[in-house]
Amino acid sequence: MGMFEFIRNLADQQHERVVPISVFVAILCLCLVIGHLLEDNRWVNESIAAILIGCIAGAVILFLSKGKSSHILRFSEELFFIYLLPPIIFNAGFQVKKKQFFQNFITIMLFGVIGVFISASIITVGSWWLFPKLGFVGLTARDYLAVGTIFSSTDTVCTLQVLHQDETPILYSLVFGEGVVNDATSVVLFNAIQKIDVTRVNSRTILQLIGDFFYLFSTSTALGVTFGLVTAYSLKTLYFGRHSTVRELAIMVLMAYLSYMLAELLELSGILTVFFCGILMSHYAWHNVTESSRITTRHIFAMMSFVAETFIFLYVGMDALDMEKWKMTRVRFYAYLSSFLNQFTSVHLTASGIGSVLLVIEKSNSMSPILLHSQSDCSLCFGTLMSSFGSIVLLILLGRAASVFPLSAFSNYMNRRPQRSPSLTFKHQVIIWWAGLMRGAVSIALAFKQFTYSGVTWDPVNAAMITNTIIVVLFTTLVFGFLTKPLIYYMLPHRVIDKNDSSVGSKSPKEDMALPLLSFEESVSTNILRAKDSLTMLIERPVYTVHFYWRKFDDTYMRPIFGGPLSSPPEC
Repeated sequence: MGMFEFIRNLADQQHERVVPISVFVAILCLCLVIGHLLEDNRWVNESIAAILIGCIAGAVILFLSKGKSSHILRFSEELFFIYLLPPIIFNAGFQVKKKQFFQNFITIMLFGVIGVFISASIITVGSWWLFPKLGFVGLTARDYLAVGTIFSSTDTVCTLQVLHQDETPILYSLVFGEGVVNDATSVVLFNAIQKIDVTRVNSRTILQLIGDFFYLFSTSTALGVTFGLVTAYSLKTLYFGRHSTVRELAIMVLMAYLSYMLAELLELSGILTVFFCGILMSHYAWHNVTESSRITTRHIFAMMSFVAETFIFLYVGMDALDMEKWKMTRVRFYAYLSSFLNQFTSVHLTASGIGSVLLVIEKSNSMSPILLHSQSDCSLCFGTLMSSFGSIVLLILLGRAASVFPLSAFSNYMNRRPQRSPSLTFKHQVIIWWAGLMRGAVSIALAFKQFTYSGVTWDPVNAAMITNTIIVVLFTTLVFGFLTKPLIYYMLPHRVIDKNDSSVGSKSPKEDMALPLLSFEESVSTNILRAKDSLTMLIERPVYTVHFYWRKFDDTYMRPIFGGPLSSPPEC
């Protein structure tokens, strides 16, 4: 009987887990169908549709559970970082148009790396100054630094669904590339913040933070490149396709996932690692598999990424109606004065109204903000929450503008060409600025990682920050996402191919010149003249020159070893 009861209880527990998963998958299928039907809609795209369906499903679940919960599944940052994020980032690297990406590599790095530092600095300083004035207290120095990083992570999905890379290749490449690099930079910076000593913030601490960041960035990139090259070399030398195309696909998927997990195990950035692993696999390994495997890999990786993105947006919509977090934020925040607390052994505070309580706070070396729970304070709590939300959105707008427009001017200077207009016009800059206003899954995951433990928190301040993050993601995705299509149609009304865009890939007269790498077979004077020509090109057009010589190095040394045609195809 004991064994029978144990098996029965085990079966019941499995049944309880299977039911919510089945319901969630059914809702996920509904999202795909509705997203397909709204494909040509002027205002709504698939990400907005998933959030709205999530809100509706959360409301139904909340009604059926009599206000207890709006969730089918409990969010976990481990679920996001280990299972959902890797296929999204890998597919971004695998599907990226490498020619456009690397021709605009410096501009993408400016927006994706330097831009994150500028935006995070403005959001951190602004929230540190504004939150106490709004009555929102209780965050530590590390929390404020994390807030700047959390809200510097962009989500460019809505804009990319409107832009077409064949019509505006340079604009699409910049928005796409910056989105991936931005997410990776935000995660790397977030992890670096967790390691610094925030009790003594000085110039040395800032230098340590920058050093940790560049260490994580460079080592993560190198690890991804290594895995990509190893995979390409293995596929070329062992030729798995002669026996089974399934093995080719399996080795690519498993090596990509292994690179991500190894990076996380070594406390590096898995996002950067798997992104550059995807780029290298697409550049080399993809040419070493059979034709059927090439077609399959494109569709399989895109499908996995699409389902993971829809899953995340669907959950965000459901989490907006989480009653536990809303109840936790129904507190009144009182900024205490440490000078007064240090003068008294106890402080007596009485909150008037129904449900008021008397708190006696004994003097201690580490005082925490005073939180008075009172039913009469709910309206003030809601006002405080909305004020902090409004300030975050304002800081996001300012931080984004402070990074995009100055960096665009610097990029135009670096990519200058004689007798040509700037490659990034003001309209392009506005679209790039707008594309980075939306916040998404990475912001949610980092907020859960900073302010919860395994997705749960009982601290009112932490719960308020989780609620703030969800509100910001919903507001920016829905409001800014709704306006994305009309804005782009207005800024680029005829949707014609931009002259600047189409000329990016055109050849320069100097490209037709015989400018190979330095050769030991020729005279010193000939090599010196070529070095002078190369230096002149580097000074006049630094971005183009670096890309030009990388292509020659790639054709001469890399492709014969790791695979691929000897000249870069237009598609890649």
